[in-house]
Amino acid sequence: MTYHPKSEFLRVMIERGFLADCTDYQGLDEALSNGVVPAYIGFDATAQSLHVGSLIQIMMLRWLQKTGNKPIVLMGGGTTKVGDPSFRADERPLLTPDQIDANIAGIKQVFSHYVQFGTQATDAIMVNNAEWLDDLNYLDFLRDVGRHFSVNRMLSFESVKSRLDREQSLSFLEFNYMILQAYDFMELHRRYGCRLQMGGSDQWGNIVNGIDLTRRILDSQLFGLTSPLLTTSDGKKMGKSQDGAIWLNAEMLSPYEFWQFWRNTTDADVGRFLKLYTELPLAECDRLGALEGSEINEAKIVLANEVTKLLHGAEAAKAAEATAREVFEKGGTGEDLPTLTLSSEDLGEGISVVQLIVRSGLAGSGKEAKRLIAENGAKLNDAPLTDAGLFLTAKELTDPIKLSAGKKRHALVVLD
Repeated sequence: MTYHPKSEFLRVMIERGFLADCTDYQGLDEALSNGVVPAYIGFDATAQSLHVGSLIQIMMLRWLQKTGNKPIVLMGGGTTKVGDPSFRADERPLLTPDQIDANIAGIKQVFSHYVQFGTQATDAIMVNNAEWLDDLNYLDFLRDVGRHFSVNRMLSFESVKSRLDREQSLSFLEFNYMILQAYDFMELHRRYGCRLQMGGSDQWGNIVNGIDLTRRILDSQLFGLTSPLLTTSDGKKMGKSQDGAIWLNAEMLSPYEFWQFWRNTTDADVGRFLKLYTELPLAECDRLGALEGSEINEAKIVLANEVTKLLHGAEAAKAAEATAREVFEKGGTGEDLPTLTLSSEDLGEGISVVQLIVRSGLAGSGKEAKRLIAENGAKLNDAPLTDAGLFLTAKELTDPIKLSAGKKRHALVVLD
């Protein structure tokens, strides 16, 4: 990346590793240097929370605001109404308007930790594309917007080509998404003066479509900026762990488990993650990322603390670190561990340890729990668990018990 920007926002994006590509570096740099630039990123409203995979985009909006610009969080409330268009066997059920509104409220809760909402020039706003998509007249839309799209060109986009090359079905609905997203950009420009769309590099084609459409219909110049699609150094997609998604809402994933996810970062990723997910100075990120041996573990604790502090607050980060030190260094139980609470009805005459491992989230299935025990990967109160047929009654659960899967994953089981 040889371009040396004048604007602070572009400089941060380049130096901290957020930038994959930009439609017009110089034009965007000029716009950012000459006043407040409203910019947006779109998010699905299919769940009550976003997960860590969206955090790179959330941090981009945070830096946008910190450098004197206006973040627009676009919720796909309109597009979510047509459901998941990927035609998989496990196609998601269609969501009701109430469910979509509840999801948007849950997601706004996450964003309020990263950006400031309000009515000032650089305050963030959250917008729902249902505002303009709900009342679209299909024939008018085809005539006014559809005529600007070339099917030949749409077929050349990587996202479409890769599907067709694999001979996977591409629904008409999915094909339409491109046009709807381009229309979103134009409407955000028309209604809110939005001049920049950001997203992962897989969104490049959609962003360019929106820029072209707005130029043709409104004769306005817009910009696009993409971030690299992030994978961990071992090739895994960011945001997923062996236990499922790393959610950003505390009700869906405890601050301790969130902290632990970052504490378990692979050595090779520490420096890069510090630049992307924290606001520590670049020199400090480089210094911590270069540590080796056991010292890198302290860098991982700094990473976990800083990322948790931004989302859940300083107290939660401190409590998570204290719990981790107690569990790993002193062999204690740690009060903040993920906890499975059983009632007497749940327990009945007793419960198998395999069931407890599954229900506490340490294994995805009974089969996986049995394999964990067979491979000596499970512990009960820090002692090796060797009997997959073990049955626990209310008497054994009078005191909380601690279950462990490997060295790093633990849960408490308590009787209510």
